[in-house]
Amino acid sequence: MMDDFKRTYLCLCKEACVEPQECILNQLRDGCDGNLRKRLDLSTQSLPVDTCAILGKVLMNDIVFTELTLCDCMLNEEGAKLLLYGLCANTTIQMLDMKGNNLRAAGAETLGKLLRHNKSLKSLILEWNALGMWEEGFCVFCEGLRANKSLEHLDLRNNQINHQGVGELALALKHNNTLEELDLRWNNIGLLGGRALLCALQQNKILVRLELAGNNIPSDVLKAVEQAVDHNSECQVAMRESRTRSKVLTNEIQCLKVEKNKQFLNMMGVIDQQKEELVRSGRTVAVQVGQLQEALTEKSSIINSLRAKVQMTEAALTLSEQKSNDLKEFLEKTRMEKFELKEMLCKELKNDQEEACNREAKLTRELNTANGKNMELKNKVDELDRRCNVQHDQICQLKQELANVTAEMKQRILQTEERLEVEKKRCKQLLDDEETLRQKEELSRLKAAAVTNRAQAEEELIKVKNQIRLEEQERLLHLEEKLHVVSQTRDESQNRCTSQKQTINEIQAKNNKFTFEIEGLKRRIEELNEELSGKDQQKVAEVNNVRVELQEQIGHLQTERIAQEGLKEKISALERQLKVQSCNHRDAILDKENEISSLLEKVRMKDSEIIRMKEDEAQRASFLHNAILSYVQSSPLGAQCTKK
Repeated sequence: MMDDFKRTYLCLCKEACVEPQECILNQLRDGCDGNLRKRLDLSTQSLPVDTCAILGKVLMNDIVFTELTLCDCMLNEEGAKLLLYGLCANTTIQMLDMKGNNLRAAGAETLGKLLRHNKSLKSLILEWNALGMWEEGFCVFCEGLRANKSLEHLDLRNNQINHQGVGELALALKHNNTLEELDLRWNNIGLLGGRALLCALQQNKILVRLELAGNNIPSDVLKAVEQAVDHNSECQVAMRESRTRSKVLTNEIQCLKVEKNKQFLNMMGVIDQQKEELVRSGRTVAVQVGQLQEALTEKSSIINSLRAKVQMTEAALTLSEQKSNDLKEFLEKTRMEKFELKEMLCKELKNDQEEACNREAKLTRELNTANGKNMELKNKVDELDRRCNVQHDQICQLKQELANVTAEMKQRILQTEERLEVEKKRCKQLLDDEETLRQKEELSRLKAAAVTNRAQAEEELIKVKNQIRLEEQERLLHLEEKLHVVSQTRDESQNRCTSQKQTINEIQAKNNKFTFEIEGLKRRIEELNEELSGKDQQKVAEVNNVRVELQEQIGHLQTERIAQEGLKEKISALERQLKVQSCNHRDAILDKENEISSLLEKVRMKDSEIIRMKEDEAQRASFLHNAILSYVQSSPLGAQCTKK
C-alpha cells in the first residue's frame, strides 16, 4: 500500500515536472520499512505550492495514512488550499496537525470546507495560527464546524480570536454534537466571549474539556464554564456507561434475536417440512381418494347393473309368480272339475246301484211269484214228477245262475269299488302332490272326508251284504216251504211250465239287456278313467315342467343373490376402508394443525418475550434517562442553570 502511495507521488511529480522532495521520500521509505506505521510527518519541512498540490492529489484517494503532521511548515495560503482541497475527499485521515503555519482568512475558509466535507477527521490542531484576525474567514470555519459530524478534538490556541469570533464559535457549538475537547487558550475572548461560551454550554452537553486560560475572562465566568464542562463530563461518563450498558444489552438482545431468529428459522423450517409433508400427504390422500372415487364409480356402475339385473329378476319372479298363480288357478279349476266329475260318477254309480237294486227286487218278486206258481203247479201236478224234477233242476240251475249273477254282480261291485279305491288313491296321490305345495290342510280334510265316505260306503256295503244274506236265508226257507207246496201242486206247475218258460225267456232277454247295459257302463267308466288318467298325466307333466322352471329360476336367483351379497360385502369393506382412511387423514390433519398451533403459540411466546425484553430495555433506558435528569437537576450546575 505504501509503495502504491510512493508510486502515485512519483508519477504525479513526473507529470508536473517537479522534483520529488527527499523529506517526503524518506518518510515514505521509513513507512515501507515499518509496515505498521500510518503517520505521515512533514513537520518543519518547507513545502512549495507544487508539492502541496501533488500531495493533495495523492491524499485525495489515499487509504494508508491516518495521521498527517504539518507543524511549522510555513505553508503558503495557496499551497494550504491545494493540500486541504485534497483532504476534503480523503476517508482515512483522522488526525491533522497544522500548528505554526500562519494560516489566515483563506486558510480558515478552506478549513471550513474541509470540516464540512470530510467525514473521517477526528482531531484538528491549529495552534499558532492567525484564524481569528479575519472575521469572515473564521465565520466560514465556524459554519464548517457547525456542519461537521466527526470532529472530536479541536486546538485553537494562539489564533488571535476575539469575542466576536468566539460568539460565532459558540453558535457552532450549540449545533455540534461530536466535539468533546476544545482548546482556546491564549486568545482575546474576554467577558463577552466567556458568557457566549457559557450560553453555548447550556445547550451543548457533549463538550467535556474546554481550556480558556489566558483570555481575560473573569473568574466567576471561568468557574461557571468549568462547572458546566464538569457537568458535561459527568453526563458523558454516565452516558458512556449507559451506552456501554446499552451496547451490552443490545449485544445481548442481538444475540437473543439471533437465537430467536435461528429458533424461528428452525421452527419455520420444521413448519415448512410439516407443510410439505401435509401437502404430500394431502396429495397422496387426494390420489387415494380419487382412486377410491373411481373404484366407487365402478362399483356404483356395477351396482346399478346388478340393480337392473335384480329388477329384471324381480320382473321375472313376478312373471313366474303370475304363472304359478295361473297354474294354481288352473289346478284349482281342475280340482273342481275332478271333484265335479267324482260327484257325477258317484251319482251315476248310486243311480246304477239303485237301478240294480230295483231290478233285483223286481227279479226277486218275479221269482217269488214264479216260485209260488211252481209250488202251486207242483201241488197240482204230481204226475209230472219228472218234469217237476226237471223244472226243479232248472230252478236249481236258475238259482245257481242267479247266485252266479249275484256273485258276478258282487264281484263287479267289488271291482268297481276297487277301481274306485284305486282312483281314490290316485286322486289322493295327485291331491297330495298338488296340495303338498301349499295346501296340506285341505288334504287332511279331504282324507278325513274320504275316510268318512269310505267308512260310510263300507257300512252301507256291510248292511247290503247282511240284508242280502238275510234275504237269501229267508228265500231258502221260503223256497223249502214252497218245495213242500210244489210237491203238492205238481199238476199245476205242469200246466204253467210253458208260461214260466216264456217268462224265463223274457227274464233272460232282460238279463241280456242288463248285461249289455252293464257292459256299456263299464266301457263308459273305462273311458272316463282313461280320460282322467290322461288329464292327470298332462297336469303332472305341466306341474313338473313348472317345478323345473321354478327350480331353475330359483337357482338363478340364488346365484344372483349370492353375487349381490358378495358385492354388498365388498362395498361395505370399501366403505369401511374409506371411513378408516378418512378418519386417519382427519387425525393426521388434526395432529398437524395441533403441531402448527403449538408452533405458532411458541412463536407468539417468543415474540412476547422479545416484546417484554424490549419493554424492559425501554424501561431501563427511561430509568437511566430519569436518573441522569435527576442527577443533573440535583447537581449545582443544574441548580444554577435552573436559577438563571
